Amino acid sequence: MTKVTPEVILAVVQRLAEAGQPDVSSAQVIAATGGSSATVRRHLEALRDSGKLTRSGQARATRYRLAAGATATAQPVAPTAPTEVETPSQPVWSAAAIDLRKKLDVPLAARDPVTYQREFVESYVPNDSWLMPRDLAEALYRAGSMKEQLPAGTYARKVLEQLLIDLSWSSSRLEGNPYTMLATQELFKRGTADDDADAVMLLNHKAAIEFLVDAVPLQELSSSLIRNLHAVLMQDLLADTQGLGAIRRKVVNISDTVYVPTQVPAILEEMLEIILNKARYIKNPIEAAFFLWVNLAYLQPFEDGNKRTSRLAANIPLMLYNCAPLSFLDVEPYDYARAMPGVYEYRDTSLAVDLFAWTYRRSLKRYVVVMESMGKPDALRLRYRERLTEAIVLVVANRKSAQAAQVELGLSESTAPGFQAMLLDELKKLEVFNCARYRLTPNTVQAWLDAGRPH
Repeated sequence: MTKVTPEVILAVVQRLAEAGQPDVSSAQVIAATGGSSATVRRHLEALRDSGKLTRSGQARATRYRLAAGATATAQPVAPTAPTEVETPSQPVWSAAAIDLRKKLDVPLAARDPVTYQREFVESYVPNDSWLMPRDLAEALYRAGSMKEQLPAGTYARKVLEQLLIDLSWSSSRLEGNPYTMLATQELFKRGTADDDADAVMLLNHKAAIEFLVDAVPLQELSSSLIRNLHAVLMQDLLADTQGLGAIRRKVVNISDTVYVPTQVPAILEEMLEIILNKARYIKNPIEAAFFLWVNLAYLQPFEDGNKRTSRLAANIPLMLYNCAPLSFLDVEPYDYARAMPGVYEYRDTSLAVDLFAWTYRRSLKRYVVVMESMGKPDALRLRYRERLTEAIVLVVANRKSAQAAQVELGLSESTAPGFQAMLLDELKKLEVFNCARYRLTPNTVQAWLDAGRPH
């Protein structure tokens, strides 16, 4: 193994710059060199102090760049350098994305204000136009789809418990929510937020994901679905409840950009319908997901919570086509905050494409492992799947005994061998964080738990 020295690190930074990525994070250098975090960070700072590197950003957004005139004095990294550079722990930006970032580096005062341009959507022709490179969308679709012919939403249901944590936490984190993933898990077990707005945000995400998993196979992509999604996401977070799911009639301003969304309710409502109508006709679910994510955020149809709504809405085409869900795993707020203004101000999706593709690949890895860990489905469980749901609803929601539920459903040991043992076992495992699979709300389950799990 090559010893990690300042020269080694300088060579890595130079090589990435030559590959079209002049700004690199310490995590990328660590992955490329195999060095420890402390060693790499110490050498990066020493190189900065010596004038060979420049530094920008703070905390996780810190990036290093080769200073003008600085070059590596050695070639210490072998040709078989770690493949982590090609599949990094952070996005690798394309040349087009880097050019866009340079435009966004110009101070706000020097950029011309812009407003919504409806031709960005109106000129888009489903299956002829592509917001992301077609070959990339098709490759991600091949990688992310379930091969079996199964009902819409099957993939999302199979990984639901993990998805609830991942997507709720990742999306809330992009809104500045301070909860850790562990604290999010504990919150979901507890199921109550008290007067904590950050906890409400997380629990709303959880409820919204559960809503989508149940509603998408039945409603597909519709205005009603999107507006109800917004209402669930923003419940108890909007001062005026009339704004839940409603096309906004208030002025919206977005920080850190010169973009000013349209403020005309009739245009907002019309364009929302056009966006959804075009998305319904897109055959590639990856392109459809990206189209929804970008355009709902660009339109800003609601009073607040537009970015949250766009992130969850991006999962609707993926659910319909049984693709791995998109949970925005590991996306840094800094990177997200740069990708969106690129669309807002220049209608340029370069940064957004790189970010979307990178985080979707990370989501894929996560849910492939989750699926593999499940093994083959239990044949007996599949046989009783719907009847088990009906029985659990009778016990938890209607407060009937397990025996009374079986009698009502006509499930004796002779007609349904093994059902009773399975029912009692599932009732012992039922919690507020895994109740969506039985079409139960967290509040209903919590009330049943508070009563001592009567069955």
